[in-house]
Amino acid sequence: MCNNMSLTEEQSEEQEVLASIFEDDSNFKQVNDTCYQYKIGEDGHAKSFLIEFIWPPTYPEVPPEINLDAFYNNHILDSVKADVQNQLTEQASGLIGEAMLYSIIDWAKENHEDLMKNQLLQVSKPVDEPLNEPKQPVAKPKVKKEQLTKAQKRKMADRVNMMGERPRGWNWVDPIKHLSQTGGIDQQSTPS
Repeated sequence: MCNNMSLTEEQSEEQEVLASIFEDDSNFKQVNDTCYQYKIGEDGHAKSFLIEFIWPPTYPEVPPEINLDAFYNNHILDSVKADVQNQLTEQASGLIGEAMLYSIIDWAKENHEDLMKNQLLQVSKPVDEPLNEPKQPVAKPKVKKEQLTKAQKRKMADRVNMMGERPRGWNWVDPIKHLSQTGGIDQQSTPS
């Protein structure tokens, strides 16, 4: 949205002043020579919003374009955005002919609560959830791991290799041993 244009002398002076004033303010951002953004309120709060100012070529003889269409403002109701934009534009129209960005930002910060009085703290809430009670997190049941004794761990270690796998053939059956244990081979008739 912000286009970069050549600056007039008045615009250059205001740009230097803004850079000096908002040097350590993380809420202020200069997008380019003619576009500035300022975030009002705490980051992530339902009543915080971001204002974008775009200087037209004849600024400050005409007010800056003021919009609240930034993605950051998606949580704000359209009616509240329109009302805030109208009030900020009204402030700007009273400052025609002078550097006004700092004055508008300062006014918005001072009137933040009033500007956002119609903004809901949370835009949507489930119908079955009570409005006044905070939702308590549901604790997940803990699964207790089985504890092995030292003897059990030693026996387990004897049966598996370094990677925790049993050796190849661990479940193979010796057919002769198996038959002799089950009585399949008559040991008396076996020649010696």
